[in-house]
Amino acid sequence: MINNDVIRRIRYALNLNDHSMIDIFALSDYEITRETLLTLLKKDNEEGFVAMSNAQLTAFLDGLITYKRGKSDKPVAHANAELDNNAILRKLRIALEFKEEDMLSTLKTADFELSKHELSAFFRHEGHKHYRKCGDQILRNFLQGLTIHFRQTEE
Repeated sequence: MINNDVIRRIRYALNLNDHSMIDIFALSDYEITRETLLTLLKKDNEEGFVAMSNAQLTAFLDGLITYKRGKSDKPVAHANAELDNNAILRKLRIALEFKEEDMLSTLKTADFELSKHELSAFFRHEGHKHYRKCGDQILRNFLQGLTIHFRQTEE
């Protein structure tokens, strides 16, 4: 998925305003202006669209973890691993403190069935024999499920 689409969907699902988004970036020591944020939130067919880098999305997701769970006593491990759908799913799981059942329920909310074994394969190390890449469709459905879950809860 396009990083800009991921952050837009997270913003909508969690009902985050511009100020909250800037604060979340700041929690991972990444300064961003409102103007820059607005260009990152544009769709790829809109004028002024700027593609969001993996470093920017990582900073946002790490900040979201701190925003939702609080500051950790452990030193932050800045892995230089490539940000892929598996890593995005993992960081969202940590930030939202979701257990396996919560993840499956969120996917089911978006009318997407997945078994526990299929889900756990996304959180294994890449060299593990049961590791599986998380496709765009699964991440998209998870984000859609988050939107339904959090938006219905507010109403």
